[in-house]
Amino acid sequence: MDQVHEVVTGNRYPGRGVLWARTLSGALCGGYFLTGRSAASKARAVSRGEGELIVSPTGESEHDPLRHYVAARERGGWLVFGNGEQVAVVSDRLQEAQSPVEALGGLEYEPDPPIFTPRVTVVADLRSGREAWFGAARRSRGGRTAADVLTLAVRDLEPGDAVLMTTYRSDGRVVATGEPFLEVRTDAADRDELLEELWGALVPELRVAVAVFEPGRLADAAIRHEASARV
Repeated sequence: MDQVHEVVTGNRYPGRGVLWARTLSGALCGGYFLTGRSAASKARAVSRGEGELIVSPTGESEHDPLRHYVAARERGGWLVFGNGEQVAVVSDRLQEAQSPVEALGGLEYEPDPPIFTPRVTVVADLRSGREAWFGAARRSRGGRTAADVLTLAVRDLEPGDAVLMTTYRSDGRVVATGEPFLEVRTDAADRDELLEELWGALVPELRVAVAVFEPGRLADAAIRHEASARV
């Protein structure tokens, strides 16, 4: 099975990515990373809010819902993280007693032709500590405009196991929708090593930020930014 750093390094422009992993020490960790090609996409940072991680502009930019959003939220026994405003929607649905599959259903991909970026989301149950659900709202590869919504339940990861979703698959020139999900391995011993593994795998001129966090400890998330993206 491929290593996390090999898969990320081999995808020159992954867009945004979500990761659910168990480190070699046994700790479960969520990961979220951002890359960007345009000046506006690079001028972003991840900051801590009350029970949230927020992607916001570093300059005096107007709010852009495709670039600025709650990227992670812990509330009512659930951790939700992903690449857009659907994180808040899914979190609210879970508080209304919807199941993770129901909460991830009915989402749409981003309205950004011609790429139509998928919305990728992870839901983790803070009470059991065993289960997580990945969701991806993707545009059909055919002529349909309706979103294909995929869900994947992940249980009982062993140390070193990880599951990864990225919005894009790219050689740096052609950008396509990323694979539905990838099962990979990590040699990271803990949260901080996992952060460094992701950070080091991203192309320096495209990387913007990486955040890694343990369930129930979002306020202590480890965050790293490219120097030009820091607040």
